[in-house]
Amino acid sequence: MVVMPREEFEKLLEQAAERGARRALADVGLDGEDAAHDIRELRGLLEAFNTAKHTAWQTLIRITTTGLILALMAGAAVKLKLFGGQ
Repeated sequence: MVVMPREEFEKLLEQAAERGARRALADVGLDGEDAAHDIRELRGLLEAFNTAKHTAWQTLIRITTTGLILALMAGAAVKLKLFGGQ
């Protein structure tokens, strides 16, 4: 068993965490001087994708709702014989 002062242990943990983070970023190609820019760009792309997904769902719901309302109106028009039917 190794005994060391708490401050030294915390410093050792911090260095190990930093090395691990740098290695993880390097493994996915996000190291170097452009890393911060790349991460901001990825976040922007993710935000744009989420916005597009949200808009697509809204559009699908609007189309479905409009279709149902038009079907109900057509049914009511036929039922009330508004188109000159007998």
